[in-house]
Amino acid sequence: MRLSDCKRFWAAMGGFAAAMAALPAMAEGMVGAPTAWGMGLQPAGGPIKEAIHDFNNLVFAIIVVITVFVAGLLAWVLWRYRAAVNPTPSTTSHNTILEVAWTAVPVIILLVIAIPSFRLIYYEDRTPNADITINVQGRQWYWHYAYPDNGNFAFDSYPVPEDQLPPERRHLYRLAVDNELVIPIGANVRVVTQGYDVIHSFFVPALGIQRYAIPGRALETWMRADHEGIFYGQCNQICGTNHWFMPIAVRAVSREDFDKWVAEARTRFARADEPAAPVLAAPTQTDTVQIAEARR
Repeated sequence: MRLSDCKRFWAAMGGFAAAMAALPAMAEGMVGAPTAWGMGLQPAGGPIKEAIHDFNNLVFAIIVVITVFVAGLLAWVLWRYRAAVNPTPSTTSHNTILEVAWTAVPVIILLVIAIPSFRLIYYEDRTPNADITINVQGRQWYWHYAYPDNGNFAFDSYPVPEDQLPPERRHLYRLAVDNELVIPIGANVRVVTQGYDVIHSFFVPALGIQRYAIPGRALETWMRADHEGIFYGQCNQICGTNHWFMPIAVRAVSREDFDKWVAEARTRFARADEPAAPVLAAPTQTDTVQIAEARR
């Protein structure tokens, strides 16, 4: 077999393996989840993540240029001023042009990074044209969601234990939840976060949303999904023994499917007047599974 044929064979095998690895995610519409041996950021599920991608590409390009320049300069200095050809070292102690350059150039680079960085921060902060509002409350150790614009129903979201997942969904262990946060595609969703007991953090990478959930404070941010699918995340703030027990699953659906889900959820989760849950000691996994089953 010729070398070119070998290269084509291994390239084809690599593409086949990548396609097979992506099949479970594609079959389930799982567009916002980590992948094995993944490189870079998760694919964008909305405009905020796209803006993050653009900023990340800008910073990466700057880093590459700086790295190549410094490596080339270091190699040139090692070759040009090696002892074999430069037995008498230079005694230069001052160079105005160099000192101005290595002060001004970093300042310019920082400005190039800072301006789009500030624009991205303000863009992520909040939306002036919210279509719906969702209240997110972090609790030890689960998420509590409320829809004040759609009947003021609320529900809790717990992870699904590994032994209760079908074999084809076992890769979602510690990501799958019993009650997903459902949003309509194309809608600007205002997210108001609070903490019930300690500081948590609501983090969904593919949607570019991350906001602390702090007791006694209401923080605002927003998100938008431009296509259907499930976008997974987790609590991004170490909040106690069962910190790992706080996955997030955001399901983006069409407006028609969202309206149908809301109509069902108003009956299923009609608990607006229910008092807040008390702060309890850290439950075991068995206890939490039993609680989740009881709340269904």
